[in-house]
Amino acid sequence: MFGASLSVEQEQRLDCLRGQLRDAMLVREIAVGLPASGVTFAILKPDDMDRLLDAVEDDPEQNLPYWAEVWPSGVALADEIVAEPGMLTGRRVFEIGSGIGITAAAALRAGADLTVADYAPTALTLCRFNTLRNAGCEPAAIHCNWRAPGDELLSLTPFPVVLAADVLYESRDVEPLLNLMERLVAPDGLLWLAEPGRAVARHFVALASERGWRGQSRTHAGPWHDPEDAGTVVTINRLRRAAR
Repeated sequence: MFGASLSVEQEQRLDCLRGQLRDAMLVREIAVGLPASGVTFAILKPDDMDRLLDAVEDDPEQNLPYWAEVWPSGVALADEIVAEPGMLTGRRVFEIGSGIGITAAAALRAGADLTVADYAPTALTLCRFNTLRNAGCEPAAIHCNWRAPGDELLSLTPFPVVLAADVLYESRDVEPLLNLMERLVAPDGLLWLAEPGRAVARHFVALASERGWRGQSRTHAGPWHDPEDAGTVVTINRLRRAAR
C-alpha cells in the first residue's frame, strides 16, 4: 500500500485531520489500486453512508454525498495523471469536485501546484488527509457550490489545467459547469473531464465543441475497486479551450 514518508510535523497534522474526521463520522482505510499504473493508495473514506444521507436530507441543493465513494472516474483520471505526470509538473492545477482525494493525490505526486474545491466540507478534510498520507502534501482548498460560484472561486486566476471526475449527473449541471470552465481554464488550457458514459456528459462535450473547445478522448475499462462497477468504461475527455 502506498504511503508518503512524512516528517514528525506532517504525522502530527495527519493525526489532527484523522481526529476531525472521526469526530464527524465513521471512517475506515482501504487500498485503492490504479489499474493501469499499478500504483496503490491508502485511502480513508466514510463508513456510514446512511448517516451522510441523513445529514443532507434538507440540503436545498439536493447534493447527495456522492463524494464519499470511490468512483471509477476518479481512479481513471488518477491513472491518466500517473501515466503523464509531466502534463502537471510545476503547473497551477485546479480540481473541481475533489471528493475524497484520489485524483488530487495523483496530481500532487506529479508535482502540481494544486487547488481543489468541493461542496462538502468533510470531503475537503478527507481530501487533505488522503493527499497528505499519499503525496506528502496538501492542496489549497475552497469550499464552494460551483453551480452558484461565489467571489472566492470567480476571482481565481485561470489555470492551465483543470481536472474534473464525475461532476456531471444532471442536465442542470451542463451550462453552469461550462460557464465556469470558461472562466477557470486559461486560453489554450486543458480541461480533463472523466465520466462513465452519461448522456449529460456527452451533451457537455457537444456544447463545449460548439463554443470552440477542441479535444480528444480515451477510455479506461478497469478493473475497479468495487466489483459492482465491473463493466464500467470511463471516458477521459481532454478538452482544450480556444486560445482566444
